[in-house]
Amino acid sequence: MPVPGASLIEVRDLVKVFRGKKGGVRAVDGVSFSCRKGEIFGLLGPNGAGKTTTLRILSTSLKPTSGSAVLAGHDVLREPNDVRKKIGFLSGATGLYGRLTGREMIAYFGRLHGMSEAAIRERTDRIVQLLGMAEFADRRNDKLSTGQKQKVSIARTIVHDPEIMIFDEPTSGLDVITSRTIVDFIRSCREEGKCVVFSTHIMSEARKLCDRIVLIHKGRLWAEGTPAELCARAGTEDLEDAFIKLVQLDREETA
Repeated sequence: MPVPGASLIEVRDLVKVFRGKKGGVRAVDGVSFSCRKGEIFGLLGPNGAGKTTTLRILSTSLKPTSGSAVLAGHDVLREPNDVRKKIGFLSGATGLYGRLTGREMIAYFGRLHGMSEAAIRERTDRIVQLLGMAEFADRRNDKLSTGQKQKVSIARTIVHDPEIMIFDEPTSGLDVITSRTIVDFIRSCREEGKCVVFSTHIMSEARKLCDRIVLIHKGRLWAEGTPAELCARAGTEDLEDAFIKLVQLDREETA
């Protein structure tokens, strides 16, 4: 495993408030962290904790209410187009065009990133082989299984070979075999020296994958460390038990 290098993501005091008729909901509340090349950094917490909102801000699809996020030297508010060139963003929702084939979908996103046709063909062939897509790459996306669609989603996310990968619950709703393929791919991103941010509510997945983790609950960052450090701090062997205990300890300390 490569030694983590320079920091590629710097998040400082990030806040996102969603305003409605009954007032504001603070979905992200003063979150700060950094992520380096060659490491998998986990955002761990239950559904509704603020993980997806945080990652959508990093992907430039949401604007923060306050605070800052800088990716590969580019600010998400001032330089969103530059940020998008540096990242690949994958969620559990596939969001594919049903009438296109997997190969056509990859090519479409390659053109969006300004790649040449020759580079698109070369990169597509490599990705199809990497993800084991040969048997369905030329099938229409609306004819594919859920797992096959997720592989196409990964392919169109990485066609421009980004140095920062952001995964938001990427194995949600998938079978065991497809989930394992995606987990192995995330590991391969680390081996290539990419900066990886990985969001999940599945504690066992986080423990196996992540070099460092932040625990997020109700929009706040409750603890940060390696999986082993978090378990040691909580006095548990199980990461789920550690999460629950650390949230309770923080409440007691700030009460």
